[in-house]
Amino acid sequence: MMSGLASVEQVSRLESGVIFITKDTNSGTVAQWIDDNITHIRSQFKEHGCLLLRKLPLHSSNQFGKALSQIIGAELLEYTYRSTPRKGLKGGVYTATEYYADETILQHNENAYSNTFPSDLGFYCMTPAQHGGQTPICDSRKIYHQIPEAIRDNFEKKGILYVRNYSNFDLPWEEVFQTNSKDDVEKYCQMNDISWQWLPDNCLRTKQILPATIVHPDTGETIWFNQAHLFHVSALNNDVRSQLQNLGEENLPRNTYYGDGSSIDEADLTLIRNLYQENKILFDWQRGDLMILDNLRYTHGREPYQGNRKVLVGMSGAKQFSDLSQ
Repeated sequence: MMSGLASVEQVSRLESGVIFITKDTNSGTVAQWIDDNITHIRSQFKEHGCLLLRKLPLHSSNQFGKALSQIIGAELLEYTYRSTPRKGLKGGVYTATEYYADETILQHNENAYSNTFPSDLGFYCMTPAQHGGQTPICDSRKIYHQIPEAIRDNFEKKGILYVRNYSNFDLPWEEVFQTNSKDDVEKYCQMNDISWQWLPDNCLRTKQILPATIVHPDTGETIWFNQAHLFHVSALNNDVRSQLQNLGEENLPRNTYYGDGSSIDEADLTLIRNLYQENKILFDWQRGDLMILDNLRYTHGREPYQGNRKVLVGMSGAKQFSDLSQ
């Protein structure tokens, strides 16, 4: 029996286009409701790549982690090789990226700068912001097709070189790799085809070349999947960029190049960022919302906000570029 979800007609669509299902308040516990409706929830998620479940009364990170694992049907992943500050919580979940409230987090596929990344994400809203704070999403398939062919081909042929410097100007390597052992860092880098260089003052530089696109394992579609536009120094606001330029280009906390080491035209990256902006899908969080997202098909970001905001995130389904090559 499908408690609280009698038929497919009860699946609704927000004005933004996001598909959602609302839990009936009389349908028992969250775990029971998920169990009763799991086939339908998963079929809708597979079809659309994004699904919003509303009015799920979860009161802790542990409850969210269990609910997300139940929906996805897999254990949750640890957040390793980090690029943003987050707090690990009970249940295998994390706080959403802890950047300043007045800043925008650009669209990105989670961990697309890494050799290993999650296939699925879950976000749970415990406290919606008073104003703003949405988690906009964007269809990566649309981005692929809207990028001019000449630009797209250049990225696909050359790949992307990610250069990171770990110091006090960004996350230290101890936080990124979740260890204080240089040996552990080197082992991780070796296993993931990352070159590394230890620098004075306990600093570290890494370089890694990764593809710009993937092929979705279910649909066979080619998808734009990288963080060149986000890691490149041109993504920073002018004040921050001016301050960091004093470090010298080779010492910037993070930057991207083509895989052959040549520079990426900033105008091309601006075009890509603008495409994400033009195509992003926006909805307002409500307390008790749980959004599941196909991390291969969709990017996500964060709008600036005012007031308290608490959104948790969990990740599942480790994939590698070698699994999704053309």
